[in-house]
Amino acid sequence: MTAPAETRKFEAEVAQVLHLVTHSLYSHKEIFLRELISNASDACDKLRFESIANPELLAGESELHIDVSWDKAARTVTIRDTGIGMSRDDVVANIGTIASSGTRRFLEAMSGEQKADARLIGQFGVGFYSAFVVADRVTVLTRHAGAAPEDGVKWDSDGRGEYSLEAVTLPERGTTVILHLKADEDEFLDGWKLRSLVTKYSDHVAFPIRMPKDAPMPAEGEDETKADAAPEWETANDASALWTKPKSEISDADYQNFYKALGHDFNDAAAWTHNRVEGSQSFTTLLYLPSQPPFDLMMGGRDERKGLKLYIKRVFVMDAAEELLPNYLRFVRGVVDADDLPLNVSRELLQHNRQLDRIKGACVKRVLDLIEKLARDEPEKFTAFYKAFGNTLKEGIVEDAGNRERIAKLLRFASTKGEGASQTVSLDDYVGRMPVGQDTIWYITADGHKAAAGSPQLEAFRAKDIEVLLMFDRIDEWMLGSLHEYAGKSMKNVAKGELPLDEADKAKQAEAATAAAPLVERIKGLLGDRVGDVRVSARLTDSPSCLALADYEMAPHLARLLREAGQDVPESKPTLEINPQHALLQRIESEADDAKATDLATLLLEQAEIAAGAPLPDPAAFVQRMNRVLLGG
Repeated sequence: MTAPAETRKFEAEVAQVLHLVTHSLYSHKEIFLRELISNASDACDKLRFESIANPELLAGESELHIDVSWDKAARTVTIRDTGIGMSRDDVVANIGTIASSGTRRFLEAMSGEQKADARLIGQFGVGFYSAFVVADRVTVLTRHAGAAPEDGVKWDSDGRGEYSLEAVTLPERGTTVILHLKADEDEFLDGWKLRSLVTKYSDHVAFPIRMPKDAPMPAEGEDETKADAAPEWETANDASALWTKPKSEISDADYQNFYKALGHDFNDAAAWTHNRVEGSQSFTTLLYLPSQPPFDLMMGGRDERKGLKLYIKRVFVMDAAEELLPNYLRFVRGVVDADDLPLNVSRELLQHNRQLDRIKGACVKRVLDLIEKLARDEPEKFTAFYKAFGNTLKEGIVEDAGNRERIAKLLRFASTKGEGASQTVSLDDYVGRMPVGQDTIWYITADGHKAAAGSPQLEAFRAKDIEVLLMFDRIDEWMLGSLHEYAGKSMKNVAKGELPLDEADKAKQAEAATAAAPLVERIKGLLGDRVGDVRVSARLTDSPSCLALADYEMAPHLARLLREAGQDVPESKPTLEINPQHALLQRIESEADDAKATDLATLLLEQAEIAAGAPLPDPAAFVQRMNRVLLGG
């Protein structure tokens, strides 16, 4: 029994997407054709893979292709594929009820300055809705491969909040999308225009994209027997897998056009590498570094990324980022085509195939080679690339111990020898400038460049002209838990542990600690359980105080961020280091009134906490205390 025709409302988020598409997107209208052809290509890819185990799915029409036609009289553009097709439930799930977080992130990104930018559509998996950029009504006719003709489905909507579903009889499998164009979209009823868009965006789709050679297809509902003649089709695209061609036959423009179609990106790729490996295991890789990150790279992208496409002898198998590249390289786009992976294994077994692991290792090596080449030969491009993907790359320090040194070589940090956050140095730059006898790479972490550059814990290092790396990205503290050394030099935080001192400095420090012992004891008494310890600092030359951390203690700014994110962070009492030569310490030492001395000592601790990025336990009390001191009370 066929399901009756019915009218349904779009899910709320889909309705919002459609409203934005219909009313707010004006640039790059032509994206609709790229997105719909891409969907059709995916449908053909899926059927080709499924038909390996179930050849009967190809019954009736064994050729996989995509047809693009137009009708000026009916004002329609039609995209038809002979791919896997959809069932009624598939249509509802894929078009009416997209419940993925990608839709919500698309809506968030399409606010403010981004509202009028249609290029974002492809990055969020909502490409079908781009049809409404140029159409005021869209009709979809589809039948799943292997289903009976009477199990076809017709979907129709004007994009204003509702859609209709109807069971129809369709003699052929696949999907037909009919766009009823808006009154001012005549340019897309021109065959030359449509052909140029196919060439521009979809030339290297690996299925023939056919277009009528002479006359357009009959309009929807028109009796085809009354048409003058069936159209003569011709292939409008290259219809070959770019990666299978010799590199000598592929131009840079070809590579860039293929990348844009593959990655749903309007920007050029920053770089690419194309390699064929022959031997006991043969495979081809074509890997790209994007120039700009997708919007979901850091917002859930670890779970939803779609990186490399895996083919076996040009047969699409899966979007296989999880199997072919590690998380920290999830920004890479490209294709892997293997000759000798078994086709009769399930997807789960394929994921654990040893040959696949070897291909993954080769892909990681190629990508790191490519980034190193970009850093060496095109520093300006590398700077832009690193700005976009540097924090993602840092994840590899933790995740990929085997390539840790190679990844660390690619990282860039601000430095006390630089001018501002934008001027960065590599670890090799730092090591090359180290004076004779220095065996430590010094760094400091903070929640911003100004906080790092202005930290009182740098004072002794500046006085001795020792360079310190300034690390202020949120991922840095986590990353440094796995980066303990580089090029044989230990990595050490200037705020943690005791500073290594030469004999003269040790003697001077011991003398200062002995002289200030009564002051230290008084401050301990005034602060009570607010501190774990108070000691004379070897770090300070100008500031009155700073916090010192144990070697494995979490930085205060990171602990604050984790607590704000709802994570459990062990409580610890800070160690306060003081500079007895500072006037504020001398005032505490001479203050006879314990109440006033307590205010001063507490402010001494609180200013050290603020400088370290730690939250004040009682901001209101801090304000009152500050006011009392300012008023001399």
